[in-house]
Amino acid sequence: MQLSTEQLRPLATPEVALLADMFRRHGYQLRLAGGAVRDILSGIVPHDLDFATPATPGQMKELFAKEEVRLINTKGERHGTITARIADAVNMEVTTLRVDVATDGRHAEVEFTTDWELDAGRRDLTVNAMFLDFDGTVYDYFDGVDDLEHRRVRFVGDPARRIQEDYLRILRYFRFYGRLAAAPDAHEAASLDAIRANTAGLARISGERLWSELRRILAGRFHRELMLTMLEAGVGPHVGLPPSPDTDEFERVCDRTQAVSEPQPIMLLAALLRSSEEMMSLHQRLKLSAFERDLGLFIITHREMAPHPQPMKPLQQLLADFRASKRLGKQFLVELARYRGQHELAAEFEAWELPKFPVTGATLKAAGVPAGRNMSRVLDRLRQDWIDADFALDEPALAARVPAVLEELGVRADGKR
Repeated sequence: MQLSTEQLRPLATPEVALLADMFRRHGYQLRLAGGAVRDILSGIVPHDLDFATPATPGQMKELFAKEEVRLINTKGERHGTITARIADAVNMEVTTLRVDVATDGRHAEVEFTTDWELDAGRRDLTVNAMFLDFDGTVYDYFDGVDDLEHRRVRFVGDPARRIQEDYLRILRYFRFYGRLAAAPDAHEAASLDAIRANTAGLARISGERLWSELRRILAGRFHRELMLTMLEAGVGPHVGLPPSPDTDEFERVCDRTQAVSEPQPIMLLAALLRSSEEMMSLHQRLKLSAFERDLGLFIITHREMAPHPQPMKPLQQLLADFRASKRLGKQFLVELARYRGQHELAAEFEAWELPKFPVTGATLKAAGVPAGRNMSRVLDRLRQDWIDADFALDEPALAARVPAVLEELGVRADGKR
């Protein structure tokens, strides 16, 4: 297959031209590899450009030294990757063609090769196993072009073998399925069979890597169908989900959030959980961020709020009582409203600004409230009065209520009861 000049435009940069010229002058082939080729064939400008070459890391280091090109972070050299700083502006990764000689389901010991097809054969999916030359020639050893055109997602060669080389490929399969497939349920039986037989291998994968893939699945197309397929295949317990996740609630939330352009992945995942304990177990497995963990806990705690004649009132109450950042509290409450399918309310609440509570400790002291625990009790009661009055009470009006509050709490101005 030959691409047009227009299709090759993402490669038409001075840095890419300089890199290609260096390799050509030193007698080494260089081709664009993997996902960038897939994106170009799909009409998408690739986010990253990764290159492949038969040159060994040592040969590349010698090449770049002669060209006076600085190398960046050589930790990837053991696996064949050299990162060069081209024209003092752009970092570019070039990886030696390689084959896996031993794998443990997470990491691979590699051996360098000069055979492009052998390198393609170690990659995960056919659509990620293509190379592109700078003259526009596509090198496609496993029908990736045809799969891309027909929106098929297939493993390279034997699915079970590909998965056993790196069990994270189970989640990568579903992520790319959501991105590329035409229908939510057009999986090849062989792929799903291999996934079902190998889900236990996910236990070897770090939580951070699992969540990186799972987050993108939940944020992508067909997330409802893909999550249910993954659960049916047995993925759930190995990524921190309970043995019997609440799929009914998950489907309800997926229905409610169809209108949300970018739902928070943790919001959807929280729907599968029945308790805060299950949320913390998920966090321990996936190593969620503090924001994701706390948002999940917040949703689980407050999702069963009773209906209110003034729907904004409960949200305003929760925000006024939120002890951490009010900005963070507003984010949590907007996501809670979306979780509950209250999209107009979410938009209205997002636009609403919480007024500043007008009462301070000095106000209470001037009104005769004794120092100590009673001051915080009076402050809490006045804040509730302020909320109940739709935040309309000013400092004098609230200060005038202090004697009645003290009497109601059974506290004398000298602090005795």
